[in-house]
Amino acid sequence: MSSASDATWRERYGETLMNTFGSPQLVLSHGSGVYVWDVEGNRYLDMLGGIATNCLGYAHPDLVEAVSAQAGRLMHASNFFATPPQIRAAMRVSAALFSAGEAPEGTRVFFTNSGTEANETALKIVRKHAGPQRPRILALTHAFHGRTTGALALTWKEPYRAPFAPLMPGIEFIEPTVSALEAAWGDDVGGIFIEPIQGEAGVRAIDADFIAAARALTTRTGALLVADEVQTGIGRTGRWMAHHAWRDADGKPIVPDVVTLAKAVGGGFPVGACVGIGPAGAILTPGTHGTTFGGNALAGAAVDATLSIIERDRLVDNARIQGENLRRALRDIEPDLITEVRGEGLLIGIDIATDAPAVVTKLREGGIIANATGPATLRLAPPLIITEDDWRPVPAAIRDAVHAVRTDTTSA
Repeated sequence: MSSASDATWRERYGETLMNTFGSPQLVLSHGSGVYVWDVEGNRYLDMLGGIATNCLGYAHPDLVEAVSAQAGRLMHASNFFATPPQIRAAMRVSAALFSAGEAPEGTRVFFTNSGTEANETALKIVRKHAGPQRPRILALTHAFHGRTTGALALTWKEPYRAPFAPLMPGIEFIEPTVSALEAAWGDDVGGIFIEPIQGEAGVRAIDADFIAAARALTTRTGALLVADEVQTGIGRTGRWMAHHAWRDADGKPIVPDVVTLAKAVGGGFPVGACVGIGPAGAILTPGTHGTTFGGNALAGAAVDATLSIIERDRLVDNARIQGENLRRALRDIEPDLITEVRGEGLLIGIDIATDAPAVVTKLREGGIIANATGPATLRLAPPLIITEDDWRPVPAAIRDAVHAVRTDTTSA
């Protein structure tokens, strides 16, 4: 069965899996470092990193060893019990969140299996804290927080929402401007959800003045500020957390009340986390939330190993340096082909002068994996281990792919 052709695997896929993702672009067999191979033996440079998830690349020997060793001892024990890997993982997450100092007293971690579940947990924290007298929750236009029904209610894109209406009431979308925030705010607002950089919207950062205004209003009225760091956290932006760049008018750090994590936190292992900071860590009490698999020993080992490797190998610094250099190289491409390059660290959005999905196909045919977040926007989020030698062919490949697609379109 393992030696079956690409066509055979695709046929089996169509016969056995629900058609929620459409036809797969590739059928992959294995990976190493920043590369993956399909079942036909073709190699690809993964500039998407499993959508910002495989921060250590593929088959990192230290992560493989940690997970394999834990699998031989204990994988799952239920949350009637604690395990050392679970506790070590929570300590690692808190250390990453507060890399410049001590976590506020009361800060606590709840482990989930995904980013969507982490945001569901945060949503329950906000609801329980606010009570029925503060039923409104604000989210931003172009936000993406997940696809389960609670997280979906916080997600802006109407085609995702419409088939499942009616969704949870009380959630309102606003433009990420101070004037829109102030107009929508009231004492009946229980919280606001913010992605520091909106990845699914094309890698668009939220302005600093909006963040400062949101923190001031939530503090004044007792509402909660939730930072969704599912895509941006764990070194992706050249900082341990993207919200570490948040500052108020006096230059002091702006600290959210709740932070959600997933994707890179387990190095590719399915695990997420919701962190209540300070008093928010005590809002959920016994019986108010739970999970069967969240925080299992195997996931804990993956988190502990992943964050340890990132710290040891200075991969946060690498993300910042490689991201700066890659964006500079992309900006050197002719402006009639590349109209804008933005992002932080190794989360990069590229606006192009032609059909982005077609460019993604051209890149893949040439051995590079990227993705399109819109009709004219590419997203790159490669593993944090990437080097300049690895990504050096990418700018020229994007230039050539954009030119080729635009020429094909013009000729047609």
